[in-house]
Amino acid sequence: MGHGQWVPGNRVDLLENGEEFYPRLYEAIGQAKKEVVIETFILFEDPVGKELHAALVAAAKRGVRVDVLVDGFGSPDLSVEFLKELKDAGVNLRVFDPGTRLLGQRLNLIRRMHRKIAVIDAERAFVGGINFSHDHLRSFGHMAKQDYTVELTGPIVTEIHRFVLHAIAVGAKGSRWFRRRLRETEPSSLPDAGPAEVMFVTRDNRRHTDDIERHYRAAIRSARHRIVIANAYFFPGYRLIKALRRAARRGVDVRLILQGEPDMPIVKTAASLLYHHLLHAGVKIYEYCERPLHGKVALVDDVWSTVGSSNLDPLSLSLNLEANVMVRDRAFNEELWRNLDNLMSNSCKSIETGELSTEWSGWRLVRSFFVFHFLRYYPSWAGWLPRHVPRMQPPEAQWPQLIQVEKGEDSQPGRA
Repeated sequence: MGHGQWVPGNRVDLLENGEEFYPRLYEAIGQAKKEVVIETFILFEDPVGKELHAALVAAAKRGVRVDVLVDGFGSPDLSVEFLKELKDAGVNLRVFDPGTRLLGQRLNLIRRMHRKIAVIDAERAFVGGINFSHDHLRSFGHMAKQDYTVELTGPIVTEIHRFVLHAIAVGAKGSRWFRRRLRETEPSSLPDAGPAEVMFVTRDNRRHTDDIERHYRAAIRSARHRIVIANAYFFPGYRLIKALRRAARRGVDVRLILQGEPDMPIVKTAASLLYHHLLHAGVKIYEYCERPLHGKVALVDDVWSTVGSSNLDPLSLSLNLEANVMVRDRAFNEELWRNLDNLMSNSCKSIETGELSTEWSGWRLVRSFFVFHFLRYYPSWAGWLPRHVPRMQPPEAQWPQLIQVEKGEDSQPGRA
């Protein structure tokens, strides 16, 4: 499928937060003629989820083929009415690894489908970190998230389209369905749309277990003057930390933008365990304090950039299914730099060595030893965790009450 190859001739538009992403996506869905395919970790039944719901129902009712994949852990609480309206309109909804609950707690915690991808008519794609939930809009309040997605047009969309259809085929339909859908919906070729070279890179638990991390490390090793990484959940592997420290020591301006106002306190605690180690090597750390940072973006020098769903933590790098695009384009790199520079200048606190805890150095040494070895070996430890093969299933597997509703309707007088 051409996974991990640079594809020239693309246009890449940076979309910041839900304010820019949602209107652009809804416009694309409204213009769709043949097909809409969406993968998302979170779909909530809130103002954003309801707006997406309305757009998908309208598209399906006018004859567009609509496929939606949600994660069973990330999207647990959708009402029967919400789901039934999708189904009645003809939307094909599937759930990745539906989970059961024990004493109200969800048990399907690991190996999640964390990708956020949308493809419209095999001609327009969106890849990034923004879910379908109200907390990606500023109107949500002080806990609204800061995040990014890109809109792509050009030949790379063919590869992304093949990927999302192949995911459906592997999970539920089979190779014949896959080939038929390609014939029915995919253009024979897409014209060049811009100057950007783009690589679509995914992480899974089979053949592409560390692809995203490898591309990060390769870009960091190649850096000559600038590295900026903005990542919500930062606790990467030993080799990536080592590459950042080496880059800083050879004179590269290495900057990390991390959470200062986290949505989960443990996120900041985990990242802060690395602060001494990074700052002493010359890495600059900025905590984004305006609201929770949810972005997963980076740039190196003046050409290379990445935007996607992958955090730099054990879940994303060793367990979850993720998708990023790597971009080689000066104009896009400059746009992303301006955006991140604005965050650092106006919404971040710079962390200085003198501000860190002055706890007993012996304890810090012991703690650093354990953190170091955890980072060094966790990719191999992740393989010991349960390796069930999660399946995509119809919504009834996650919400069995749907079956009861349909049986009740079928038994009503006058219903055939």
